[in-house]
Amino acid sequence: MIRSIAFLYLGCAATPLLAQNPDVQIPAPLTAPQGAVAPQTPIITDTEFKEAIPSLDDAPLESIEVWDAAQESREEGGSAQQQAGQTAADPEIKAVQDGDVVELLPDPPVTDPLLDDPLPPIDGFDAEPPLEPTQAAEREARATRYVVRVDGLDAIKTVDVTKDADAVAVEAAAWRDVRARFSSLSALKDGGGRADSRAEVAQRARADRQLLLDILNGQGFFDAEVRLKSEVSATDAGALNVVLTVVSGRLYHLGQIAFTAPAVQPTDLISGSFAPRMGDAIVADVIMAAEANISVKLPQSGYPFATIGQRDILLDSETGVGDYTLPVDTGARSYFGQLRTEGTPVLKAERIAILRRFKTGDLYDSRKVDDLRAALITTGLLSTVSVEAVPSEGLAPDGTPYADLLVRQEAAPPRTLAASAGYGTGQGLRAEGSWIHRNLFPPEGSLKVTGLLGTQEQAASVAFARGNAGRRDRNLEIALSALHSKYDAFEAYTGRLAGTMAFVSTPIWQKKLTWSIGAEILATYEDAFDVARGARDRRLYYIAALPGQLGIDRSNDLLDPVRGYRVNVRVSPEASLGTGKRAYVRVVLDGSYYYPVNDNIVVATRARIATISGISRDNLAPSRRFYGGGGGSVRGFGYQQLGPKDPNNDPIGGRSLNEFALEGRYRFGNFGVAGFVDVGQAYESSIPKFNDWRVGVGVGGRFYTSFGPVRLDLATPLNRRPGESRFNVYVSIGQAF
Repeated sequence: MIRSIAFLYLGCAATPLLAQNPDVQIPAPLTAPQGAVAPQTPIITDTEFKEAIPSLDDAPLESIEVWDAAQESREEGGSAQQQAGQTAADPEIKAVQDGDVVELLPDPPVTDPLLDDPLPPIDGFDAEPPLEPTQAAEREARATRYVVRVDGLDAIKTVDVTKDADAVAVEAAAWRDVRARFSSLSALKDGGGRADSRAEVAQRARADRQLLLDILNGQGFFDAEVRLKSEVSATDAGALNVVLTVVSGRLYHLGQIAFTAPAVQPTDLISGSFAPRMGDAIVADVIMAAEANISVKLPQSGYPFATIGQRDILLDSETGVGDYTLPVDTGARSYFGQLRTEGTPVLKAERIAILRRFKTGDLYDSRKVDDLRAALITTGLLSTVSVEAVPSEGLAPDGTPYADLLVRQEAAPPRTLAASAGYGTGQGLRAEGSWIHRNLFPPEGSLKVTGLLGTQEQAASVAFARGNAGRRDRNLEIALSALHSKYDAFEAYTGRLAGTMAFVSTPIWQKKLTWSIGAEILATYEDAFDVARGARDRRLYYIAALPGQLGIDRSNDLLDPVRGYRVNVRVSPEASLGTGKRAYVRVVLDGSYYYPVNDNIVVATRARIATISGISRDNLAPSRRFYGGGGGSVRGFGYQQLGPKDPNNDPIGGRSLNEFALEGRYRFGNFGVAGFVDVGQAYESSIPKFNDWRVGVGVGGRFYTSFGPVRLDLATPLNRRPGESRFNVYVSIGQAF
């Protein structure tokens, strides 16, 4: 028997629709056998029939009034005769009204006076008045209990052991999937064994029967049957046993696989993108995933207008094989054409061309279109954006048509207010706010004003930036800032003018390779401890620097990495331009690694080495020295509290630094906990000594949001020394590293 099916996907399973069913036969019309004589006894005679026909003479018809009066007379006469007959047949009826058995006239019929009342309005009619508490309890007590059992879903009993091991494994996997899907979607199991009535139990059972059939069909059991039976439990009084018995039939496999499509380049583009092969089980999810893969691969290979038609699978119940045919309309193989724009003209076509990673005339690739869409979103200038291929009128020199890209864009609000806050032992409270206009100087020219207010830092800055300056992902920034810092290590009043060109990551567009180069000039008035004199003294420092940075990021997330690694090196040649001009270089090397133990546990490590060469510590501005301790350094110690100290136990900084951290993170839902060990030290020498390490341990909590985790860490130093805090608290956005 041959059948043709098509899948109708219903969330969890695929339902086969039979195009034709030869098992359904139309019965032939019934006819009398030849030679038989059928009896023909008339119902009435011809004479009676003719007498019943009214006369067709030309007498005029009576009026409507006369006809109505005659009809009423007939009805009254019939009603009176009927009542008289009933009265004679049943004497009790005669006594209904007055008790008299013998009456000359029958009593009027008994009626309910409520029947004469008008019906209430429909909007005020309540079919089910609210139950009193006692009624609700009684109804709960009367609720129908049931126990559901499904027979025939045991893979061990249903799998044919005569098959080879691979076939047995495939069929066993299919049964496991059937059981898992049914358990997650069953209406009977979702009801928890209770229903308001037996009718509701029956309705759920019928729904589960159809669900099982759909799931079985989706797994390739197209001959499956599901039998439904319900009966009163013999062991649990008042409960119902609902039994669904599965008769799976055979598992169907793919036969011939054919694609109705024009020639493509390369020739195996369609067939190579279709994973199922001849002999595989006909599983709806696998078939549909393979078709989806074709619809993805074609646009990636130069066919932007490809469409997938409706599949046809012709089943042979004798062999258990289904021949598969899929029509594919590839459309024209195309090259990238021109850029067009619609909507609010925030970015012109010429500006969009800077963001693309392809040229006009390149073979169309939908992955590059998706990349352009992401770049447009990253600008922050658009609230909605779409990029769609549309046919072009032009042809390439080799006759291949072009596909233009239509960019539909809507402008986002150009101005943004932002604020953040944090706390760290030694740093105190910090609150930072900013105002930015992202397109004050089109295209993508922004102005940002920032203010910082803290217990130990106050700052203000203004910055002009140009995004995608001359090429994609290259940003320029010029900033002017003023800063006052007051810490145990130093107090400084600093003015800074800096310019930077950078290729950096953003939360939307994380880059594997980042870099930046820049120049800055600082004037800073700071107090410093003079070791020779044994006292603090204020000095004015003028510093010029050419900082540069190179980073490699192979982690999976910018704010909350769980796998991969990061390496970053910062080099800054600097010169002190005050009295006794000196040149020196600052180098900082950072590395971190993230290892997922399982879906919920991550082990993270970090290491840092830093050095300053070419200048003595006492000739170096205190704000340019290295210090250890704090939330981004060695937790358990206050900010800048590690390293050399003066006789008053205040830190004076050093020219080298090393740090190491090990942290275990456990996440459950939107919350998480962490345990960590941090070690490190700062040294007076320019080369780290890797000794006298200080150790801090602690625990932390994490609250995960859409923009990253909020971190709260509590740490304590081991072998605490006089003057050091017993506990240190750190609060910020993002992981510690």
